[in-house]
Amino acid sequence: MNRRVAVTGIGVVSPLGVGKKVFSRRLFAGESGIAEVASFDTSPFPSHRGAEVRDFEPRDFVALKSLRRMDRLSSMVVASARMALEDAGLEIFEGNRDRTGIILGTAFGGTDVKTRCARILATEGPAGINPILVPNSVMNAPAGHASIELGFRGINTTVTHNGTSAETALAYAAAEISRGRADILLAGGADILSEFFFETMVHFHGLSPQDGQEERAVPFDKARNGYVLGEGCGLLCLEPLDRVRQRGTEPYCEMTGWGLGSSPAPSTDWPEDPKGLILTIHRALQSAGCSPGEIDLVLACANGGRKLDQMEASALLQIFGEGGIRPRVTSIQGALGESFSSEGIRAAALALAFREGRVPPTLGVSSPLAPLALVTGKSRETTIRLALLDAASFGGTYAALVFAAPEN
Repeated sequence: MNRRVAVTGIGVVSPLGVGKKVFSRRLFAGESGIAEVASFDTSPFPSHRGAEVRDFEPRDFVALKSLRRMDRLSSMVVASARMALEDAGLEIFEGNRDRTGIILGTAFGGTDVKTRCARILATEGPAGINPILVPNSVMNAPAGHASIELGFRGINTTVTHNGTSAETALAYAAAEISRGRADILLAGGADILSEFFFETMVHFHGLSPQDGQEERAVPFDKARNGYVLGEGCGLLCLEPLDRVRQRGTEPYCEMTGWGLGSSPAPSTDWPEDPKGLILTIHRALQSAGCSPGEIDLVLACANGGRKLDQMEASALLQIFGEGGIRPRVTSIQGALGESFSSEGIRAAALALAFREGRVPPTLGVSSPLAPLALVTGKSRETTIRLALLDAASFGGTYAALVFAAPEN
């Protein structure tokens, strides 16, 4: 089979708010979710800012009895899944649950739970660990909780592909829908900002500020000095387009192509050579049956990191050229921080850009790194027919997805 894949629902738990309405309003208004970290003490570290989820109340989405068995990351995923299904106008019942599932990307999983288990093991031994903690320490716990809570009996898979986990999960889900192996799939990614994760990234020497100047996230700016960490969950509801038409639902967009790739890179840094990303984007464009000149918007993965931003800018210039008609380019990492696999939120932002006819701005740019058609300052109205979302992870892993306006 070769069914067309439609995006029909969005579920987000993000630093800009919980739910698509507040997320969309703040995103297109050019607001940032980055502030001083409040959930733990950052005084021992040179970095102190992060994009935390601050207004999330799990009990609004999960019964207290079930919530007692979940970690924080799982509760975000369950909440996002509920919101995505509700937004799509879907209910799960005996007639559709066998072909409904979730494919979730997570780069690091519940780092708070894993750290807690390790501390208890070191101080009290195995007997001191609460048995409820152990199931939540595995990478597939959030997807498992979502399937249990929502009653799925279809595909349940967790993708761990570092900073491209969410995009890889979306490509995997779209392929399963296209091949006729599922009818409803929730796909995207989730990760959390914990003290252990924060300190680990400090030791990777990638966080802002790298030069003692102002701590901030300024993608594609010459004065960038590192990335700011974020967290959250973003899920899309994917369905075959023919079924969507039958029930009279208007999709946000279609997912028409995807490509994956890699190239040698340090395990804790991004590659300098753009060839791997260029090949990956071309694979996605070929999969979608379109040329670079047809792309209207690129939602970039630049995060303020010195090496990543330069590499991505170079790749985009080689693909789309410096002159003539170029796609608009934006990165929303200055609002969301670098959240690795919760980059599923970026996919949600792109779906909303199709619906709103607007491009969210790249925040903080005063001296652009390269002659890209960057959208800065404030959001911009534009017609989006085809859009590209690309992702790159340290260690040299890439993913690219192509989305199209409904019926394009």
